[in-house]
Amino acid sequence: MSDLSLRKTILEELEFKPDIEAANIGVAVDNGVVTLSGHVSSYAQKISAERAVKGINGVRALADEIQVRLDKYAGTSDDSIATRALKIIHWSSDVPEGDVKVIVQSGRITLEGQVDWQYQKETVERSVRKLSGVVGVSNRLTLRPRLDVFDIQQRIEAALKRSAEVDAKDIHVTVEGDVVRLEGRVHLWRERQIAERAAWSVPGVSKVEDHLLLA
Repeated sequence: MSDLSLRKTILEELEFKPDIEAANIGVAVDNGVVTLSGHVSSYAQKISAERAVKGINGVRALADEIQVRLDKYAGTSDDSIATRALKIIHWSSDVPEGDVKVIVQSGRITLEGQVDWQYQKETVERSVRKLSGVVGVSNRLTLRPRLDVFDIQQRIEAALKRSAEVDAKDIHVTVEGDVVRLEGRVHLWRERQIAERAAWSVPGVSKVEDHLLLA
């Protein structure tokens, strides 16, 4: 697919999404590397635009330079955002109260603390993205080390083989301690995400190094 065709496809996809105001988003493509620019009115829209582009065939890499410009009446104080963030984390996740620390500065949320599973880390971040007044989220949550880990590599490879959306034979998994390294080739960005998710789903994994290439 040519860069011109890919750009047209991306613009059509952004305009198709009902949760994205695409009018103020710019798209540039250079040899499959996409740069998004412009501005949106919420951090949730920025993330939705990024996710939409990553799911398009032909996108090799993405630089997201979209700015969040809050609507005139959307801004809220940092202490109010922090209070609402703690409440929504408690309502929407199974993380014990007190495990996550929320820091808010000029509308940017920083999440700190330790959780047991990668899905908890992702759930906590998703829960605060849509709060009004938020312009960015930095997820610094870490995973607690687990001592009952065995045969991580075999579990990840088995999870990949069970997935109908990835070709497991093209993905190579190596494990050093609690660090997983993924190598090989995939056809879509989504396949990379599925492979990463499979690696993170195994107890004991504290880091995933994704070196998968888009074919």
